[in-house]
Amino acid sequence: MANDTKTSTPGATSAPDALLRASGSRRAFLRNTAFTALAAGVVGACAKSEAETKRDASKQGPGIKDSDHSGGSTAPNPSTATVAGTRAAADAMDAMHEKGIKAFPAKTEGKGNQLFQPRLEKGVKVYELTAREIQWEAEPGKRVKAWAYNGQVPGPQIRVREGDRVRVILKNELPESTAIHFHGLELPNDQDGVPFITQPPVKPGESYTYEFTVPNSGSHMYHSHHNSAKQVGMGLLGAFIVEPKRARAIEKVDVDYVMILNDGFHGYTLNGKGFPATEPIVARQGQKVRIRFMNEGMMIHPMHLHGMHMTVIDKDGWPQPAPWKCDTLNIAPGERWDVVVNCNNPGTWAFHCHILPHAESEHGMFGMVTAMVVQGSKPTA
Repeated sequence: MANDTKTSTPGATSAPDALLRASGSRRAFLRNTAFTALAAGVVGACAKSEAETKRDASKQGPGIKDSDHSGGSTAPNPSTATVAGTRAAADAMDAMHEKGIKAFPAKTEGKGNQLFQPRLEKGVKVYELTAREIQWEAEPGKRVKAWAYNGQVPGPQIRVREGDRVRVILKNELPESTAIHFHGLELPNDQDGVPFITQPPVKPGESYTYEFTVPNSGSHMYHSHHNSAKQVGMGLLGAFIVEPKRARAIEKVDVDYVMILNDGFHGYTLNGKGFPATEPIVARQGQKVRIRFMNEGMMIHPMHLHGMHMTVIDKDGWPQPAPWKCDTLNIAPGERWDVVVNCNNPGTWAFHCHILPHAESEHGMFGMVTAMVVQGSKPTA
């Protein structure tokens, strides 16, 4: 710690002593020193005020001016041009969102997942599937190359009953080999459809026949299992629904809807289409709707329904131990989930994947978005 003792230099005279001698009296000394102190205080205060002002200005930064005379406590008021530009940008974004909503459901060429009527041959239900390349309109004006069964994406919906005898004939008109796997069906090994494990690949120009008795009921799928990341992503997929011999009470519904999710070469799609070309699910107030979610993509998709909850009844074709409720249901690749919606809340309700980059951007809604439309009950006469 520094020594506070003051030392004096021989011969030196302090300022008060000099001032006392010059003034000639102590009274004059006191008067003069008081004036000197007052003057020094005023000068010091002025100097401090100037220094503090410079310091405060430096804290505000070089780009901030006190143009609104607020002492720097508030930012400058935005100019009229800035406000007008912000409003114009907001209006432009809103217009894009509105345009997409008003276009829904937009008309496009082609419709997938159409019910496939078989032909009967001696009690066997026969389905012929031709795999070939087509042009597919996934969104209004957006045509993409697709590999499709019977010219549609998803392929035609096969709907049979537990215990039916089924024959599926695959004709390959693609530029590479392929095969069909019946995803979820517990079939004999030689009908599983995996090249070099259970069968040879079906070469271009060749045909292959699958035949089996349908075992387990539920929501299942069929798709390529050869170069499948490409082939399924381009459209070689479809629903294979097996109705049970005896339906449970909870399965008795008014509308039965299949929703196949995909995220391959055609973008984020529901039944082969992206919003606003997706299809709304329509029911009347009081009706029950069964939705069969099937994920044929390579990403998870949490599907969220606005306005009403979903009651989950099946997973991968198997009944849940007890039905349970949710409004957002995560569908992983390869999974099938069955839910029932009790349509008790009239209105048009958004229905979309809740990974938001799969459904919406600054340009508006797109991809995995549709709506559930619950029409109000008809007024009584």
